[in-house]
Amino acid sequence: MTKISTMIGLMAAAAVGVTPVLAQTVPDTEVPTTSLNIPGNLQIYGDAKPNVYRPSATVNGEIITATDIEQRMALIRIANNDVALPAEEEQRLRNQVFSNLIDEKLQIQEAKAAKIEIDENIVNQQFARLAARFKQSPDQFTQYLASKGSSAGAVKQQIRGEYAWDRLLSRNIQSTTNVSTEEVEAIVKQMNDAKGQDEFHIGEIYLSATPENQAAVVENARKIIQALQAGGSFAAYARQFSEASTAVVGGDLGWVKAAQLPGSMAEAAGQMAPGQLVGPIEVPGGVSIMLMIDRRQVLTADPRDAVLSLKQISLDFPAGTTEARAQDLAGKFAEATRGIAGCGAADEVARSLGASVVSRDNIEMRVLPPPLQATLATLQIGQTTQPFGAANEGISVLVLCGRDVPNTATAPDRAQIEEKILEDKVSKRAQRYLRDLRRDAVIEYS
Repeated sequence: MTKISTMIGLMAAAAVGVTPVLAQTVPDTEVPTTSLNIPGNLQIYGDAKPNVYRPSATVNGEIITATDIEQRMALIRIANNDVALPAEEEQRLRNQVFSNLIDEKLQIQEAKAAKIEIDENIVNQQFARLAARFKQSPDQFTQYLASKGSSAGAVKQQIRGEYAWDRLLSRNIQSTTNVSTEEVEAIVKQMNDAKGQDEFHIGEIYLSATPENQAAVVENARKIIQALQAGGSFAAYARQFSEASTAVVGGDLGWVKAAQLPGSMAEAAGQMAPGQLVGPIEVPGGVSIMLMIDRRQVLTADPRDAVLSLKQISLDFPAGTTEARAQDLAGKFAEATRGIAGCGAADEVARSLGASVVSRDNIEMRVLPPPLQATLATLQIGQTTQPFGAANEGISVLVLCGRDVPNTATAPDRAQIEEKILEDKVSKRAQRYLRDLRRDAVIEYS
């Protein structure tokens, strides 16, 4: 789908194909050609008003209002912690939201034509799950949305549209899309040939620039980086601002090798650690913001592939705890937990501190925050991490009870490869499907 994700899109990880779609960072070296008969010395006649953004339209007879657009804009602001946008970006985003609403209308209309009905119970359940992410009941969440300039109806309509389109694709595209054994084997061969090479899982926000606006684009990129460092969602910002083809999947380039990246990005990737954000980086045609999601060596065992058995000891801070008091409690907690001798002693230490203990097995090291990965990779069984936490929450340590590290890298998973190839094919066919719906649509602007 080619629509911006707001809060709903943040609830699901985007699927990425086996062969990543690289960012649009390579400029054209020749004048582009088309099959259209366009004169080289063309002149524009009349005014451009028909192409100016308008706040409402009818799509095959169904209305999109200015209120619809503003309520979706409010959802995006909520998803991005109400971070203010530059005026020009606000307008560009509003235009994109308008375009996405048109696509959503077309998708729902096509699903209805195919006699696909969405159970409102499913929509309400999804709305309730979204409310729970905000630690609110559905009624509280409805009031919260209204206070922010949006509505429960706007969220439910987006949920309705996504379910309708997914079911339509499942029926009309996925059921008729196949992956051959030869395609899978070709990917397996590529992976085996690349064994031992560095591979990077990268997120990118690409902003095009010209010599005339380069400085302004770089400044805008810096503002985006500041918002991300303040806690903004990388995927959400990529969907809103990135001009690369990967914007639709939150800027996720998937796993790539240095040779697949522009030189400046490849150089930066080689020096980045998982979780690190860098930019703006000059690339052909513009600038990029890079997030190192993860890195590995192809088909090579990695200590971070370890599966851990952990105990977490946590001490909650009372409501209203000051930073100074939190530091004092943290110091005492650290001193008491530093001497834990194995997981068997963890429960007794926790009782003495009035702390809670949670045991967890089969925890993949890669899912933990990079700082904890680095710490746990060097710990011996029975040792304890440094304390971590926040003044408004509490403090914790992890005790390493067990670590299973694969001796050799796992062979390519053919079933997983086949699934990813299928997802990539379905995604491409879905894009063509939506393109055809746009082409046949009757859209009237008011």
